[in-house]
Amino acid sequence: MDTISHRYGLQNSGPKYRAVSEAIRAAISAGDLGQGDKLPPVRDLAWQLKITPGTVARAYTILTDEGILQAEVGRGTFVAGPTRPITQLKWPTKYAAEDTDQVSLFSPRLPDVGQVSLLRDAFARLSDRPPEDLLNYPTARAFAPARQAVIRWLEGTVLGPVSNEDIVLSHGGQSAISLVMQAVLKGQRPVVLVEELSYPGFRRAAELLRADVVSVPMDDQGIVPESLENIARRYDAQLLCTSPEVHNPTGLHTPARRRERIAEVARRIGFHILEDDCYRLGRAKAPSYRALLPEQGWHVSSFSKCLTPSLRVGFAVAPERHRANLRRAAEHGFFGLACPLAHVTQDILTRDETFALMEKVRLVFGDYVRVAVNALGGYDLNWHEDIPYLWLRLPDGWRASTFVQAAEAQGVQLRNADEFALRNGSAPHAVRLAINAHVSLGSFEAAMQRLRDLLDNPPERIAV
Repeated sequence: MDTISHRYGLQNSGPKYRAVSEAIRAAISAGDLGQGDKLPPVRDLAWQLKITPGTVARAYTILTDEGILQAEVGRGTFVAGPTRPITQLKWPTKYAAEDTDQVSLFSPRLPDVGQVSLLRDAFARLSDRPPEDLLNYPTARAFAPARQAVIRWLEGTVLGPVSNEDIVLSHGGQSAISLVMQAVLKGQRPVVLVEELSYPGFRRAAELLRADVVSVPMDDQGIVPESLENIARRYDAQLLCTSPEVHNPTGLHTPARRRERIAEVARRIGFHILEDDCYRLGRAKAPSYRALLPEQGWHVSSFSKCLTPSLRVGFAVAPERHRANLRRAAEHGFFGLACPLAHVTQDILTRDETFALMEKVRLVFGDYVRVAVNALGGYDLNWHEDIPYLWLRLPDGWRASTFVQAAEAQGVQLRNADEFALRNGSAPHAVRLAINAHVSLGSFEAAMQRLRDLLDNPPERIAV
């Protein structure tokens, strides 16, 4: 008790419950309290610190929710620790991708550089959770440690001040987009703005909520602010959906200065901005719209593109003043993520191995990107080693639909630019090539060469 009392006296400001929790954290970090040590009863510590028992109880609850302390009925509160030791993961020395002539480039497919071992271990450790973790409905309190783990995962993102209470776990990034729209959109026919080429999931989520979708012109830095302001005013838009870090499908990046201008338009008119950040593999290059627009910026992400899509876990980060609306949308829609899934998410996002694995995935993707660039770099190709797809603008003589058909006849499946445009919009003659690391590098290289042969021999030649 004395060590907690001493460290409590070192806290200079802030709520008293937070000073208690920080004092306990510091004692654990310094080794004065170790795994399994029992903390003083609430009333005893309250008397020692000359504060109310409710204040101490709140501090204990916060640390219990974060997994730092563990409360046992009838016994007291103890410093928590893993009940099962973390096993040594068996990382593949080389990803065993298959040799094949049929190569799908529809969506990124990740190599197994250790994720399978990681997930198997996480699910094994799940069996050691207390019974109540596997019997009860999801609750905000029970999921606090998982949300706190998400904050660690988002450390490379400039989000502004964020607490775990601003975060809602969702069934993948698409589910997070839908939740944000449910929290924001009002009226019978709200208007959602998207980039003129954009992730089709924006449109699908909006249509489910009976919203009208309007596209905004782009240039090589993303959304054009002047066009955005005119269109937002004309249609009384409520929400803009955008992917500024890694634009899907073109791979373009919206720099900080352009984002500031877009944020200023949103601030003047009053619409919200939903930022989809699911495709970024490295650190963010510019502040997010949540940081630029603390009251109107929403952030959505998942680890489907950098770790595994199989879990279908995503995250929505709300502005502080709107977090209750976001949580209500999740609770009213599906109560919350399945408890075992949230616990597995917490497990893998609190392990250093996870971040090493994501770096390995990024490096493997980079190998495939370089192979594609070596084959197709002589054409109008937008690419980056940290982006798991490439954007190819077709040369004269090729239409996108014709090229996609010809590629499929050669065993290579691509996405047409038309899939990323609104139904009444226009799309360039271009295709998106997602990296497929399920096939061997040799098979992928052969597929790129087949695409190169098609590009070199268009069906229509333009007379000079």
